[in-house]
Amino acid sequence: MGERHLLRELKFGKDEQMKLICDNQAALHIAANPVFHERTKHIEVDCHFIREKIVSRCVATSFVNSNDQLADISTKSLRGPRIKYICNKLGAYDVYAPA
Repeated sequence: MGERHLLRELKFGKDEQMKLICDNQAALHIAANPVFHERTKHIEVDCHFIREKIVSRCVATSFVNSNDQLADISTKSLRGPRIKYICNKLGAYDVYAPA
């Protein structure tokens, strides 16, 4: 949700439904299912916040295979081929690469 506020401040993009793409199917089911289960009682406020946003249609969730999770470039330590794959998918390129 912070990203939405940042984009709004920068006058970039439309104020539309955000897409939350996750590679954990269990997390998606928990976020979408408002029923309390013994297995999910430890979940904190952040899950309830996301659940509220899903119900109010501010956020739409979808599943992505772990190998195609582009957010990994921001959250994990990656090596050569994986970095190149993700950068290619994001449309990024090395400005210092020889021409």
